[in-house]
Amino acid sequence: MAQKGKKTQTNSSLPLQILLYFNGWYFAFFWICEILIFVFKGTLFPYPGFYLAGDIVLLFALIPVETVRIFIGKKGNLTEKLPHLGVSLALCVPVFFVYMYYLKWQPYVLRVELILNVIPIIFLALESIFSIITMIRFAIA
Repeated sequence: MAQKGKKTQTNSSLPLQILLYFNGWYFAFFWICEILIFVFKGTLFPYPGFYLAGDIVLLFALIPVETVRIFIGKKGNLTEKLPHLGVSLALCVPVFFVYMYYLKWQPYVLRVELILNVIPIIFLALESIFSIITMIRFAIA
């Protein structure tokens, strides 16, 4: 607790907090759009085997990982806890591969999916950069 008259320096990153906030809202939008796209693709395209079910299961598995990553990142940034930001940064890796799967490796990729998947990859890249910078600031202080 800060004493009266003493100034405390805040090392939290405002750009990181803004990115995490908007990424949370974008993820909800992305998830709803992907579900609708899978309904569209499932009715129009002949999916081989169980690929459609696997894609949908992967989308449902992304919910807890992305939610925990964003929550822990926000918490770590605001409380200036280095381990929390480290966990958030580590969770960027599996999330990145899920987005890359939806961008490149699924059987049918629509143009709208290209746009929908590039945006969170940009969010991830910027959040990773700002997380590393913020972690360095936390470690020095």
